[in-house]
Amino acid sequence: MDRIRAAGVLRVGTTGDYPPFCRKLPEGGYAGADIEMAHDLAGRLEVRVEFVPTIWVDLLDDFLADRFNIAMGGVTVTEARAEKAFFSVPTFVDGKRPLTRREFRDRFTGIEAINQPGVRVIANPGSANEAFARAHFTRASVTIHHDNASVFDELVAGRADVMVTDGLEADHQAQLHPELVAVPVAPWTRLEKAYMFARDSAMKNYIDGWLTAAFESGQWQRALDRAMALTHG
Repeated sequence: MDRIRAAGVLRVGTTGDYPPFCRKLPEGGYAGADIEMAHDLAGRLEVRVEFVPTIWVDLLDDFLADRFNIAMGGVTVTEARAEKAFFSVPTFVDGKRPLTRREFRDRFTGIEAINQPGVRVIANPGSANEAFARAHFTRASVTIHHDNASVFDELVAGRADVMVTDGLEADHQAQLHPELVAVPVAPWTRLEKAYMFARDSAMKNYIDGWLTAAFESGQWQRALDRAMALTHG
């Protein structure tokens, strides 16, 4: 915290490819619920905010190399990350659910239904989605698509059959792409989204207190609602 204030800048690592939490804008800059919260946090710390681009597969390494102070933008709490960094209280609790074309709505309702020869599973690299796909779909064909922004277009175009991703993202992408549907099943996992930062108790106390107030006042929900509305239209 002292280092951030002394530097006069909060460096925020973000992938920019996970709406509604974060997205890179075509004209430059970033938008999303966590981006809005990053601006708010920097304002409260009385420093400017600087967004540092990263990718999921390098997120932890970039953090450990001190490329940024905090990671925001739909970051999942994982054991590997939690061993090296602190996480805030969860901003969102979610779970993995399948996203597919409408014709497969009643087909891919379980892991075993997807884990069949001939089923084309797609996932993004270095993510919890890739780990889930590799662990559970050993009989299906798994493709790792190296562009998070266009991975859903592969489903729309029929070059892949199904993607298992966070429930909010499945719902969101189904709203963005009329050809797709988030299969209406209970989540297959439980995961938490949070902000990742240095193992500093003062910073954790500050960020947890700031977030708790944002939850209680409705600030976080309003930021999420705004991000959902913007990306829908």
